[in-house]
Amino acid sequence: MSYLFGLIGYPAKHSKSPWIHEQFLKKQGEQGAYRIFETSPDLLKDKLQALKMIEIDGFNVTVPYKEEIIPYLDEVDSYASSVGAVNTVHVQDGKWIGYNTDGKGYVRSLLEEYPDTNLNKTRVLLLGAGGAARGIYRALAEAGAPVIDIANRTASRGEALRKLRCESTESAVLSLEKAEEGLSHYDLVVQTTSVGMTPNESDQIISLRNVSHNAIVSDIVYKPFETSILKEAKNRGARVLNGHGMLIYQAALAFEQWTETFVEANDIVTKFEQQLKGDTTC
Repeated sequence: MSYLFGLIGYPAKHSKSPWIHEQFLKKQGEQGAYRIFETSPDLLKDKLQALKMIEIDGFNVTVPYKEEIIPYLDEVDSYASSVGAVNTVHVQDGKWIGYNTDGKGYVRSLLEEYPDTNLNKTRVLLLGAGGAARGIYRALAEAGAPVIDIANRTASRGEALRKLRCESTESAVLSLEKAEEGLSHYDLVVQTTSVGMTPNESDQIISLRNVSHNAIVSDIVYKPFETSILKEAKNRGARVLNGHGMLIYQAALAFEQWTETFVEANDIVTKFEQQLKGDTTC
């Protein structure tokens, strides 16, 4: 069997997804290809109709279409429905079924890097309340995190995110200033915005002057490999989680959905890390 996968988004031509999924195909001994379908918003409907006509097994969805794709799907699984966004579509018996692997990919990257983490006892601070934060919030809540507070410049967006909590999850919406003051109360700090992304590497959403030495500070940005906030976390003795792991593991979960196999992706995380650090041998 030869698979056909792809990615729809705009812009998308510089995506690392083809390389990542080619690694998965090789690792699993499968034949197939992964194509980029970069599509401007005015052509989205036509492109989706064209995808319906080819024998594609599944595709990923990236910005700005994670919400816009939903009306075109035949089904959406309960988790993606609760998050309100789809990043993975599996074609089964001609039906397009939507999933969201972003948040679960983040949790998997966290537990792969720090397997001693007990999420049932982890107090979390999310920085930002955008699309990435939605998936991460819900995944952490379902994993049992008892406290997930949200710090965002716009309180209304934080309140909208807070509605995704599980019954056992306590959540408060804070200003960035209040979050900075109370940073010592958290075991896990997750930076979910684009602040600090290349080419604005010196930008940082908050200071970590009050961070706990036992805390994990995480940034979902993966370019640069070590963002400003992660550098400060290291300097202050905290543990860090780089953003590239989330990218690999959310892709692995999509691949697993499409192929009904399990991908051991640790070595691919390492290869990708080497690429980000400028090692062109991988």
